[in-house]
Amino acid sequence: MNKGLQLATLIIGCCITQICAAQTSLPIPRNIQKAIDKGTRTTTGQPGPNYWQNTADYTISVSFNPQTREVSGTEKIHYINHSTDTLHSMVFKLYPNLYKKGVERLQAIDPEDLTDGVTISDLTINGKEPGGGNAHRRRRAAPAGTNLEMGVDPIMPGQSAEISLHWSYILNKGSHIRTGAVDSGAYFIAYFFPRVAVYDDIDGWNRWPYWGPQEFYNDFCHFNVQITVPSDYMVWGTGTLKNQDQVYTGPVAQRIKQAETSDEVMTIFDTTDLAAGTVLQHRDSNVWVFDAGNLTDFVFATANHYIWKASSLVVDPSTGRRTRVDAVFNPKHQDFYEVPDFAHKTVEAMSYTFPKWPYPYAHETIFDGLDQMEYPMMVNDNPLSDRSESIELTDHEIFHTMFPFYMGTNETKYGWMDEGWATIGEWIISPIIDNKIIDEYGVQPYSRSAGTEEDLPIITLSTEQTGTSYYLNSYPKPGMGYLYAKDMLGDTLFLRGLHQYIRTWNGHHPMPLDFFASMNKGSGKNLDWFWKRWFYDNGMPNLGISSVRRTSGSAWVIDIVNKGGKPIPVDLTLEYSDGSKQTIHKSVAVWEKADTLSLPVSTAKTIKKATLGGTYNSDTDPGDNVFDVK
Repeated sequence: MNKGLQLATLIIGCCITQICAAQTSLPIPRNIQKAIDKGTRTTTGQPGPNYWQNTADYTISVSFNPQTREVSGTEKIHYINHSTDTLHSMVFKLYPNLYKKGVERLQAIDPEDLTDGVTISDLTINGKEPGGGNAHRRRRAAPAGTNLEMGVDPIMPGQSAEISLHWSYILNKGSHIRTGAVDSGAYFIAYFFPRVAVYDDIDGWNRWPYWGPQEFYNDFCHFNVQITVPSDYMVWGTGTLKNQDQVYTGPVAQRIKQAETSDEVMTIFDTTDLAAGTVLQHRDSNVWVFDAGNLTDFVFATANHYIWKASSLVVDPSTGRRTRVDAVFNPKHQDFYEVPDFAHKTVEAMSYTFPKWPYPYAHETIFDGLDQMEYPMMVNDNPLSDRSESIELTDHEIFHTMFPFYMGTNETKYGWMDEGWATIGEWIISPIIDNKIIDEYGVQPYSRSAGTEEDLPIITLSTEQTGTSYYLNSYPKPGMGYLYAKDMLGDTLFLRGLHQYIRTWNGHHPMPLDFFASMNKGSGKNLDWFWKRWFYDNGMPNLGISSVRRTSGSAWVIDIVNKGGKPIPVDLTLEYSDGSKQTIHKSVAVWEKADTLSLPVSTAKTIKKATLGGTYNSDTDPGDNVFDVK
């Protein structure tokens, strides 16, 4: 090799080294790095070669008494330890203990709803009562808030445990936090059964308590559930109703089957049917049997005066698979008569437009309740007088089907991994349902609070946040981040990245790095610079126009400064002396290398005014978004 070539090679090598050194990389917390070192995670977006997750089969018999609001049942759990660890303890989640007297919580509860919590009896694990024997290891513990932890005989890797128990509690009448009485004849019953907490490769047992605002993290399990209620009560639940011919009359059962092949909304039963007593089989009580596989939770709702409208649609053209879409509601609530259509169009939009993934489940049931909350295959939505708000609520909650339920994200720690998706889903789908809607949920609240002490990085654990910071980092900020990435990549590449994430992590437990790396791999673009600046770093959205200048007869330059550090799109409106206007849009990609932008504009016209601002662009200081050309 001659000296000239050696020198050129050296220079090129130095340049490559400098570029690689300058390339942005995302921070990796020590506990995540430990999982990577063990081979359960990777930095490529794929599960590691040693990835595992535990699961269980639940067989539950539950009775609900509307008069006393007692929920009681028996439960058998076949728990499988797929981990590489020997388990010397087990943690159970007792979510109804949020209403227990003296329990720590972050949401107010009416005094009349305070209870003694969940009562557990006849608890055995592999045929033995917890306690006795090696006391320091097998000592039975009292519930600590919503957690119950106890020592057990070792459950070796690959082994299973057989758990049996009885339990009961009183359902809340008011203080409706995702579950409880709706009125004297309608109830939404969620988080009602004791369940084994997640044991994962990152934290071991999920010991985070349920305080109210933060949501849930559960394993993918199989649920076989029998629900006993009085004979005048209908039941809707997660999974498939296996005995509809035994609980409904023949005509009603036939209408349900018709709805499963009908694109048009039809009435399953209404107030006339209820008054005539032609809906249900006549017994002292009915037992409703549901089967739900590979889901993170099971919930049910019951009512004696609600009506039911339903339709269905093909969600997967390749197989012809259909999803039934239900609206179950109090006939007094007029806004709910349009909800069947809103819900149908949401499932359609999700399947064919965004995220453009076949709706994964056999039904989606919207129940007229007192909350705004999602559950596997179920939604508990309150009535609303404003039509646009009703559309936005319906599509937001249904969108959660993909995140967290299909994807199994840890809502407790990372609220943005599901609420942010529901937010962008709401922004995109609401105008599809009604093109007059401009849904800018959360944009202005972020403008008001960005850069304050309450504005923490999105990556901050949800368990460490309340109030404004929790809201911003769960909803609008991640929603904007996803929207900006979509704008930067374009729909085709963005969906490739998103589908890579969905294909890879459906039915598993993705963490933030898994998402970011999946998006990079699927899109073919390394967006770590954006993920870091939007999700990890401080800063705020604050663009300003520093100058508008004519450099020659038809050449202009608009100088824009990113003063806040957060990369947001540039949406510029130019007004000309002849009264005409021009809009210019640039994605966040313009801020990858620098926080200043000199935007060339070619026009023979005279620019009189330049204005920054877009629907989904927060800005903490709009005062410098307008530049009048003198």
